Amino acid sequence: MDTIKLRDEFIKLGQALKAANYVDSGVEAKIAVMEGRVSVNGEKELRRGRKLYENDVVFFQEDDFQRKELKIIK
Repeated sequence: MDTIKLRDEFIKLGQALKAANYVDSGVEAKIAVMEGRVSVNGEKELRRGRKLYENDVVFFQEDDFQRKELKIIK
């Protein structure tokens, strides 16, 4: 499981995906979210601007075989 440490109260989903190096750009993050490859706390998320707070968990389906997990920490 990867982690991202918050500097502020929250981080947006697209920024978190970039910070974790799951995607290279905001456009890539937008596409991944729109394709349904991202879930937050076990629920599919279709908003790239979703605010993530401490203890949120993001699952990113890189491809059919690789699934990455990201936890937001303070």
